Amino acid sequence: MDNANKAPIYQRVLLKLSGEALMGEMAYGIDPQVIHRTTQALSDIIQSGVQLGIVVGGGNIFRGKGLTTSGINPVSSDHIGMLATVMNGLVLQDALQKKGIDTHVMSSVSMDGICEGYAHRKAIRYLQKNRVVIFVAGIGNPFFTTDSAASLRAVEIEANLMIKATKVDGIYDADPVQNPAAKKFEKLSYNGVLERQLGVMDLTAIILCRDNKMPLRVLDMDKAGSLMRAITGENEGTLVY
Repeated sequence: MDNANKAPIYQRVLLKLSGEALMGEMAYGIDPQVIHRTTQALSDIIQSGVQLGIVVGGGNIFRGKGLTTSGINPVSSDHIGMLATVMNGLVLQDALQKKGIDTHVMSSVSMDGICEGYAHRKAIRYLQKNRVVIFVAGIGNPFFTTDSAASLRAVEIEANLMIKATKVDGIYDADPVQNPAAKKFEKLSYNGVLERQLGVMDLTAIILCRDNKMPLRVLDMDKAGSLMRAITGENEGTLVY
């Protein structure tokens, strides 16, 4: 059976979308073609009845590591990175609303006039009304990655699945770009990820998911139909549980 005809097995999903995924083949910024493909894939998910929350990164606009090593205060660097996630969130909101999808951007940092402040009960009410909620500005504090923010929001909104969309089709025992013989895992326990020291997400994010029994699926966002296959329960990418 074609996955387009299958019903989703998850009611509520949190998607972690990296900023880098929005660049496409560009070296910087947002590729309009990627936004079009991404929002079409998200639209298909929403039309299937899945309640969708999104945490978006900002690495396509700003990466603080270079500036930190050159002397900028790491707190300032992280605050700039939070602003980059807001930019990406507003772009996604605009693209989704042009498809007729009600979308709310909720920020961990107060930005009245630009987006709403984050409140988890309000976010859940939006999701229950089948509105997309895009969570930006990380968790509102420096030194925490957007992966940690995604794990936290997934737990708070009581998602049934967290999806991390990357440029790689799952988790490997080595970098598949540098090592063509790298082995892909179809399934892994969270403890297995920690023991193997696999760079799936940072330690805080992994432990949050593990301790709250939040299943995670890592997949390639650019692979046609990958998101739909994931929400219908097919063995897409790598499942961490």
